[in-house]
Amino acid sequence: MSKGVFTTRIGSGYDDDVELHYHFPRTYLGAVEQTVGDQIVYYEPRRSDGDMSYFATATVAGIRKDPRFSDHYYADLQGYLDFDRKVPFVERKGYYESILQKQDGSTNRGAFGRSVRLLPEDEFTAIMAAGFGALPEWPEVELPDGFHEGDQAPFLVQERAEVFLSRPFRDRMFSRVVQRAYDRRCAVTGLRLLNGGGRPEVQAAHIRSVAAQGPDSVRNGIALSGTMHWMFDRGMMTFEDDYSILLSRRGIPDQVASLVNRSGRLLVPARPTDRPSPSFLRHHRENVFKE
Repeated sequence: MSKGVFTTRIGSGYDDDVELHYHFPRTYLGAVEQTVGDQIVYYEPRRSDGDMSYFATATVAGIRKDPRFSDHYYADLQGYLDFDRKVPFVERKGYYESILQKQDGSTNRGAFGRSVRLLPEDEFTAIMAAGFGALPEWPEVELPDGFHEGDQAPFLVQERAEVFLSRPFRDRMFSRVVQRAYDRRCAVTGLRLLNGGGRPEVQAAHIRSVAAQGPDSVRNGIALSGTMHWMFDRGMMTFEDDYSILLSRRGIPDQVASLVNRSGRLLVPARPTDRPSPSFLRHHRENVFKE
């Protein structure tokens, strides 16, 4: 098994659903096979105004053939989790992937052009530490050369899988990413309330629930006030693909309905890649909503 980097972007032409599967040509089959059962990090390239950064992690569960094209495959994924911070491929202390740097210090564009790259354990550790930041419950380990001065993040390699599978950790990261994407504002009411300590009252709701194998992705999340979250989870409210708000006809009080913002649509993030995925919205409409 080996760690890896999977490159993807919205509108790439591949049938990627990054939380669930990664579509790739036969060229990368050998490399992807080596990642099965191990973790990868996702990288968004410059093309189409990408951030040129690592943005999430997941575990490769298996590979299957694309039934439409004999020379294409899908890598099925589990345990998707957005990073708390997008990580540029190079920061002031160097490249996270040594393969991307030539001996003269310039960028190895040939290596950069590979959409799937295998990743040494220590470089994977450095990217993950940068993506999630320092957490007090993680004992310290030394990161690769150039990444352990001042901003070294605590990280324990041997227990990493357990940490990222733990529900408390994943819930905390999911909540942080979703609240930030929505500017800590309820997407239904438009209200942005802070408690006495300055912490947001808005909650991060999974569109496709964790119990239904919903991923911890910003595209599977919506920032909602406590009341709206309760209604959404119980099928009293749902959303169309164009973000129109649908209310159940099963006795919602007028006082609650009056809280919906005047547009009648979700107030979604400015970045298209942070907005709810139609596939998750459809799942909620078909499996949770009570008309």
